[in-house]
Amino acid sequence: MDFKNTLEFAKQLDSQDHLHKYQDEFIFPKINEKKVIYFTGNSLGLQPKRTKKYIDEVMDDWANLAVEGHFYAEKPWWDYQERFANPLSKLVGALPTEITVMNTLTVNLHLLMVSFYRPTTKRYKIICEEKAFPSDQYMFQSQVNFHGYKPEDVIVEIKRREGEHNIRLEDVLAKIEDVGEELALVLIGGVNYYTGQVFDMKTITEAGHKQGAYVGWDLAHAAGNIKLELHDWNVDFAAWCSYKYMNSGPGNASGCFVHEKHHENKELPRFAGWWGHNKERRFKMEPVFDPVHGAGGWQISNLPILSLAPYLASVEMFDEIGMDQLILKRDKITSYLEFILNEISKEVHGSFEIITPTVPSERACQLSVFLHGEGRSLFDYLMKNGVITDWREPNVIRLAPVPLYTSYEDMYHFGQILKTGILGK
Repeated sequence: MDFKNTLEFAKQLDSQDHLHKYQDEFIFPKINEKKVIYFTGNSLGLQPKRTKKYIDEVMDDWANLAVEGHFYAEKPWWDYQERFANPLSKLVGALPTEITVMNTLTVNLHLLMVSFYRPTTKRYKIICEEKAFPSDQYMFQSQVNFHGYKPEDVIVEIKRREGEHNIRLEDVLAKIEDVGEELALVLIGGVNYYTGQVFDMKTITEAGHKQGAYVGWDLAHAAGNIKLELHDWNVDFAAWCSYKYMNSGPGNASGCFVHEKHHENKELPRFAGWWGHNKERRFKMEPVFDPVHGAGGWQISNLPILSLAPYLASVEMFDEIGMDQLILKRDKITSYLEFILNEISKEVHGSFEIITPTVPSERACQLSVFLHGEGRSLFDYLMKNGVITDWREPNVIRLAPVPLYTSYEDMYHFGQILKTGILGK
């Protein structure tokens, strides 16, 4: 499509956007009494207006029913988490029985590694990507130490080639083959948090399985952002946070996927708890653990209903729209932002460098940009003038035009604010 860097053209794109009305579903912060341009949904999504209703329901039921809310609330707390199975399974390409919601992301990855990282003297190595999110790095190190190994002997990072910003698929596959029979686990972020690169999960999962390893994915930046087919890709396990693209609120509950091929495996270890026990027999207080069939059997504790309520509000919005519609707008609005950045770079004689892949299948709705020649003062200017974005040292800004609540007009106005911030120095 031939884009134009004009307000009229941006408004025309908005008038043709089937998702434009969903901007009104969200609450935007204001700076200088104007609604902000919000680019940090890859860190914390905006609050949907319908969230309050879902939380108020729980508060009212707690007030009026107290403990009886577990069974007699409008949405009984006893099985509240089961309402996520169908809509989330569609969002991540899974069977409903392969989905559960519990805890938070890194906690769930640790719990899943109890089941899927089982090192032996022969097979003990873990493959991850270079510059994984720090929480994943800490998790790997502590898991390896727990099993009595040294991280430098076990953790194998796939590195970027000299002078390149993204990891090549061929290098991932070569490293998996090279580690070979020593490989116990491949665990990579489906979308790299720093560059926004989307990995070919299907191909990498196949390669890991070919070597006899388990393959899992950290989908923190992928869930609600890219098309996922976890069941068909034969992924062993995955987990994601809900507060980025899925707008469930700060630090909120995590989703989990465990492939159905593992559901009947009684030999697979796991950490057990009351809420993962046979639902029909849970209140019999039996001494021996009998797991719920499916991913729910990995649950441990009673679910935090007040945390699940805003997540359910958002999940039901996603279910109304469907990932296909979101992805259509995601690709178009991200391309328009890329166009705007390139146009402004020309106008200010700058040297912006977008380090996110240019191929739509290898990126989602994040552009990470080196602002060569610019410093932190430009970021501060953007923030003071109504653009909420993210700064990473030394001079990278991450821009996430989330299709649910950003507009093409936002992209145009961002370009003008960016230009003024550079030329006005």
